[in-house]
Amino acid sequence: MTTAAPTPPALIDCHVHVFDPVRFPYAPDAWYTPVPAETGTPEQLGHVLDAHGVRHALLVGPNSGYGLDNRCLLDTIARGQGRYKGVAVVRNDASRAELQDLQAAGVVGIAFNVALLGVDFYRDTGPLLERLRELGLWAQVQVQDDQLVPLLPLLRESGARLLFDHLGRPAPAAGVGQAGFAALLSLAGTGRACVKLSGCVKVSQQAYPHADLRPHVQALVDAFTPQSLVWASDWPFLRAPSRVDYGPLLALLAQQVPNATARRAILWDTPRRLFGFGD
Repeated sequence: MTTAAPTPPALIDCHVHVFDPVRFPYAPDAWYTPVPAETGTPEQLGHVLDAHGVRHALLVGPNSGYGLDNRCLLDTIARGQGRYKGVAVVRNDASRAELQDLQAAGVVGIAFNVALLGVDFYRDTGPLLERLRELGLWAQVQVQDDQLVPLLPLLRESGARLLFDHLGRPAPAAGVGQAGFAALLSLAGTGRACVKLSGCVKVSQQAYPHADLRPHVQALVDAFTPQSLVWASDWPFLRAPSRVDYGPLLALLAQQVPNATARRAILWDTPRRLFGFGD
């Protein structure tokens, strides 16, 4: 009698982009226009997720290609029949009504791309953060190096839920004590901050498996615990400095977080709870 193969663990990918320039043309003033090999249509995304047993994904509105145009993201959520949630890109003065409309369409957060646009661009976002707090939406923040330091008071005092991209994008050589990363770790105690274990290829100064980031990942696991950490691929890997493939990224997490119970929380339990994904 043969034994059935075990069911693969459930997975949620918390940072992917969709690009469909045929149905949703790129904005003429976009900061960066994806080349054909970087294009990831909703159909292609579905095939990738299916191939790796990923049940849900958090779609992130890209500054590349679309800027403030969320139509492709919203269309993908609508057609996904519950598979997707979204993080939209809006103006700093976006109204409560606009945010509520996005929330009703499956958006759970708003992107703050400090790494691209700079600290000064977001200094006037106190009212926006207040509206996010009132609505229970996430402020998804991408900073790098020590950019979080000047923004820390604003973010901490806002009371908003905070979701940080790509390990906080520390400088590996500066160690876990660098000011920006220390600021990130200090938010663990708030109980309303979460970090994505993702984007290692954008941060590391070493080739896969990015050994120079092991201390930073361990520090995040220790401070935030798996109950406030999620995993993400960053598919379809725009402007990657070297080749990236989906399977090795999942294998990398297994190396970085060898405990199976902790890894299940990061891959499934925590994102399902924090972002409201169903079965």
